[in-house]
Amino acid sequence: MVRRRDLLAGFGALAASARGAATSLVRPPALRPGDTVGLITPATYVSDPDLLALVERTIKYFGLKMKLGRYVGRRHGYLAGTDEERLEDLHGMFRDPEIKAVFAIRGGYGSARLLDRIDYGLIRSNPKIFLGYSDITALHLAIHKHAGLVTFHGPIVLSEFTEYTQTWFRRALFEAKPLGRLTNPPEKNPLRPEHPLRTVRPGRASGRLIGGNLSLICSTLGTPFEIDTRGRILFIEDVDEQPYSVDRMLTQLRLAGKLQAAAGIIFGECRSCRPRDYRPSFESTLSVGEVIDEILGKFDIPVLSGLTIGHTGDQLTLPLGVPATLDADRGELVIEEAAVT
Repeated sequence: MVRRRDLLAGFGALAASARGAATSLVRPPALRPGDTVGLITPATYVSDPDLLALVERTIKYFGLKMKLGRYVGRRHGYLAGTDEERLEDLHGMFRDPEIKAVFAIRGGYGSARLLDRIDYGLIRSNPKIFLGYSDITALHLAIHKHAGLVTFHGPIVLSEFTEYTQTWFRRALFEAKPLGRLTNPPEKNPLRPEHPLRTVRPGRASGRLIGGNLSLICSTLGTPFEIDTRGRILFIEDVDEQPYSVDRMLTQLRLAGKLQAAAGIIFGECRSCRPRDYRPSFESTLSVGEVIDEILGKFDIPVLSGLTIGHTGDQLTLPLGVPATLDADRGELVIEEAAVT
């Protein structure tokens, strides 16, 4: 169960950060071979023993040791345990001096339920690599905003981990130097690319990197954890959403002033974002590309579509909060500073 003092500390840290106490950026130490990483399930459960065996195989492959959260394997409906149990695992990993990084085993749903109970002071005082994507976006946005910690939007432990994904995973988490130029992997068939990039609006812009899953970004609007896009390079990704749903969420961000405040925008791959099973919700629909052009293409800022972010086998690991430059004409993102120390 969550400790009462942790709950009170969480509220206190949240109030303090709202007053500007966590404005400076904190970079976590880089991983080294032999380090121990903490594995947690802050959203949906993972109880299949075969998947848990794959988790162990993955961590060992990267030369790391693992420590499972106390409540990994628990189930509470669609959640990996109660809110109190999942929160205790998160706090426990940041509290434990043996743990050098905290990885999410999977996403799913449930991370947002923890946000107003997290002890952000504990996290800021014990900076560690925090990694995940999809539903984990809620935690990224909250930790970045209220703890000032650089976190990493990248693969969950159960991701596919292609060679490309492994390369950027290692460079982002194990090397204390700027990631430099990021773009999609080389195509085997340039005529029919697997990961096509498209310049929606030309140009070049710089700013700190922020973003994540579109659905989760929208779900935090109007809360103390909503995204701040002012002068930032905003990246967005999602999966299994119909075009009208992407339209609705982008429109919500536009009405909230989040899109036009950004210095530049990257719309990542949106896998399976089409009418479902050829039964669209409307007789006539738009493609996601048309939605992007109609909404994002109207802003006088550079916009790039198709970078391999999020729900894709070939996946970049992106550090939130680090200065970056988007060159929409060249189809690349340049990370200008090291994300780890």
